[in-house]
Amino acid sequence: MSEDVLPLGRKHPSSSRRLRVLFLCTHNSARSQIAEALFARKGGDRFTVASAGSAPARRVHPLAVEALADLRIDWSTRTPKGIDDVKREPWDLIITVCDRARESCPTFPHQPAFAHWSMEDPTEAQGEAAQRRAFRETITYLSRRIDLLLALPFESLERSALERRARDLGRLPSRDAE
Repeated sequence: MSEDVLPLGRKHPSSSRRLRVLFLCTHNSARSQIAEALFARKGGDRFTVASAGSAPARRVHPLAVEALADLRIDWSTRTPKGIDDVKREPWDLIITVCDRARESCPTFPHQPAFAHWSMEDPTEAQGEAAQRRAFRETITYLSRRIDLLLALPFESLERSALERRARDLGRLPSRDAE
């Protein structure tokens, strides 16, 4: 059986490993950090999850840290990472969460599955109240899609099937995430 038809996350039918998921956006300061935090909490030890940006910011956005703290996720010591920090790792699934990251996404080794979940950047909302609301909506949007993704039978999906299903989740309108 060739490597590309084995179930995703397995090197050999008798040996399993954790599925590796990477979230990408431009600055790795809001959406991708939130996605990483939510996926790490919800996915538990079944997954290795990380995030990175094509032009990383100097810090995680304070409202992202605050919104995650509201969920009892301490993200206060995290720092943004660049794509160069993670691009040589063997990712199984890469999800871009902003259009610019999708357009500038480099080639990754090991033929990972790719999906794009387009969403508004909560940092671009005007005014503090609007930004806080935008961060809460970002958490809701990502949380629902991550829940749906985690419901997939990873152990039996081939790479192409996972890619198709993860992409379909990104096509859901934002009102379906509420």
